[in-house]
Amino acid sequence: MSDDPMAAALISAAVRVIATKGYHGTSVRDIAVESGLSVGSVYNSFGSKYELLVVIMNRAMDHLVTATEDALFHAGTDPAERLRAIVGAHLGAHTAGPLESLIGNSELRSLEPSDLRLVTAKRDAQQRMFDRVIADGVKRGVFTTPNPKETALFVVTACTAVATWFRPDGVLDAPELVRRYQEIALSAVGHVQEGSAD
Repeated sequence: MSDDPMAAALISAAVRVIATKGYHGTSVRDIAVESGLSVGSVYNSFGSKYELLVVIMNRAMDHLVTATEDALFHAGTDPAERLRAIVGAHLGAHTAGPLESLIGNSELRSLEPSDLRLVTAKRDAQQRMFDRVIADGVKRGVFTTPNPKETALFVVTACTAVATWFRPDGVLDAPELVRRYQEIALSAVGHVQEGSAD
């Protein structure tokens, strides 16, 4: 389901302003001015600035989890290919929506307890996909890391942090960044390639 044009404009404006000023530094008027709409339109569409924040954070996590689940579904059974797939999905979401990712990581403290639990549950679901893929690779002798749980956390954290510095017009484009991080992730888990010498 698509947003109506007003809601879409307000969400887009809120993402830009909150990513720049922070949630508590952003006013409803800031969002209205950025969107080119009235203050009343914010309240009519979302009820409050806080509800806008909740929508932004939940949608970002929903998109991330869905993209990663889809990548995993189509990746086959090889642990290395499965890890490549989920790293690609995770990075793809963070390079395509770096501002949403920045808000998602910096504004958890602004959420009320019930909303924080929901967003955290989605983050945990995302992490568990990496946990399972890496644990499976270790069990099958394809990955050699002695610390699969911590390695999975390391990979997810590194991929998420890309949103703090990635720029579409930078030295690395998104596809090349994904390729490099896929190789880094495979190195981190101690990927054993077929035919490699002991």
